[in-house]
Amino acid sequence: MTDQSKIRNFSIVAHIDHGKSTLADRLIAVTGGLTNREMREQVLDNMDIEKERGITIKAQTVRLEYNAKDGETYILNLMDTPGHVDFAYEVSRSLSACEGSILVVDASQGVEAQTLANVYQAIDHDHEIVPVLNKIDLPAADTERVKAQIEDVIGLDTSDAVECSAKSGIGIEDVLEAIVRRLPPPAEADANAPLKGMLVDAWYDTYMGVVVLFRVMEGTIKKGMRIRTMNTGASYTVDKVGVFKPKPTDVASVGPGEVGFFTASIKEVADAAVGDTVTEDKRPTEKALPGFKPAQPVVFCGIFPVDAADFDDLRDAMGRLRLNDASFSYEMETSAALGFGFRCGFLGLLHLEIIQERLEREFDLDLITTAPSVVYTLSMRDGEQIQLHNPADMPDVMNIEHIEEPWIKATIMTPDDYLGGILKLCQDRRGIQTALTYVGQRAMVEYELPLNEVVFDFYDRLKSVSKGYASFDYQGIGLREGDLVKMSILVNDDPVDALSMLVHRNNAESRGRQMVERLKDLIPRHMFKIPVQAAIGGRIIARETIAAMRKDVTAKCYGGDASRKRKLLDKQKKGKKRMRQFGKVEIPQEAFIAALKMDDS
Repeated sequence: MTDQSKIRNFSIVAHIDHGKSTLADRLIAVTGGLTNREMREQVLDNMDIEKERGITIKAQTVRLEYNAKDGETYILNLMDTPGHVDFAYEVSRSLSACEGSILVVDASQGVEAQTLANVYQAIDHDHEIVPVLNKIDLPAADTERVKAQIEDVIGLDTSDAVECSAKSGIGIEDVLEAIVRRLPPPAEADANAPLKGMLVDAWYDTYMGVVVLFRVMEGTIKKGMRIRTMNTGASYTVDKVGVFKPKPTDVASVGPGEVGFFTASIKEVADAAVGDTVTEDKRPTEKALPGFKPAQPVVFCGIFPVDAADFDDLRDAMGRLRLNDASFSYEMETSAALGFGFRCGFLGLLHLEIIQERLEREFDLDLITTAPSVVYTLSMRDGEQIQLHNPADMPDVMNIEHIEEPWIKATIMTPDDYLGGILKLCQDRRGIQTALTYVGQRAMVEYELPLNEVVFDFYDRLKSVSKGYASFDYQGIGLREGDLVKMSILVNDDPVDALSMLVHRNNAESRGRQMVERLKDLIPRHMFKIPVQAAIGGRIIARETIAAMRKDVTAKCYGGDASRKRKLLDKQKKGKKRMRQFGKVEIPQEAFIAALKMDDS
């Protein structure tokens, strides 16, 4: 059993791209976790997408042994956390499993929106924080300015901040020393007490089944022990206990304050919910660890196979992804236009993008994704509350008392030059400004925004308005009543379910106008005129007409009386009228895909 005063559990928090994973790599290399031959970039990022995009999706952990300058050997448990807002819950659980954090700030970029979000989370968990300035070897690095910024914005003392460059290996020893000296060891706990551990993460391994990453608060976990998860209530027998160095290494037991993994023939990742408390089956601990909440999907969209024959493959692929990502949920749905598919729930837009990419990449599927939407809460006149996932399922308006939609609080940091464009963008999206402050040369704006205005293309717009300099971070602030209406699209007087959406009454006309103009270009011409309309209830708010293709019926009249031509044209007119009554409009798949893609507005 390791002496608890020699253990340090810490996580690395930073904004996206400030060098969390690179610093983790460097720490592993210096402490001899891997040989030079085994070292590669982004050791802890296992997925191809993580490597390509340079983002961390899953929280990873590694146990390092460090011989400090005071002659003692310390056990360092490092948690590499995702920096992105969609995985904030995972971050919060990883932080609860640690006692301290390293705050990595890019010495050339300074403090950004997510730096703040993640630091505040660490402060909420009572963490000791060591500021580390990374990338000091860059020509644009300005350490004094960034130190002053950290002090101004976050309020951390930076007089003994560590300066390093993870890429070139400068100052890594100093970082390790700072971890050992300044971060606290885990609180003293009894190794013989009933087991109390926290589930930090779980994933599916083809050979071992579900692998659970956990942190022991008190007690000890051994092989062959019967354990129980307190929130789900299921019990399992532990098959294997080990630690990551970063390679999985089996150990006899994991004691208080340590971080390790176990396998216990758990079938699905969903059974091992992140944040749950693990205890002994025979002598359980009195109360579970606080802070557990199941993952709540925020954004929903439909995923359909391009080729209907791939539906079974898509279903299998969804099942397998669900094994690895418990926060992703799906249920079957059918659409008149797109056939069989699934309605899926995600934690945010990046999560949606990653799942879609993994389905296409890992399982070789061609998919259509409908426009993302959020969950609305409908309060009915009879007192019932309904969750509306798909606008097509909206009940009769007369029975609805009011509609509530989710809102978020967004923090945007931007250089001053782009502030005007960003304020206009937020205003257009029904935003309510709550604060505007300056952090050095950069403006920090806080807005309250409806989530359905953000899920479409807000992020892309923000990036293009600010030439990529603005950083964006958000958190949910609950539901608010909104004046929302269902906009239906009618093609030749037939409503098209797949294209209906909920919009704010003030924006309905412009949205409807855009939609019908777009469909006019996308739907091919038929032998008869086709009206394309956007409607709210029974009121048409926008219309375009797709002209008919005409056969030249008078071509064979050569000379002769004009009444002959007239007669033929009248006959054609009657035929067109009848055709319009009985004719069916074929809307090609491509038109749907293009219409459902993000708005270009």
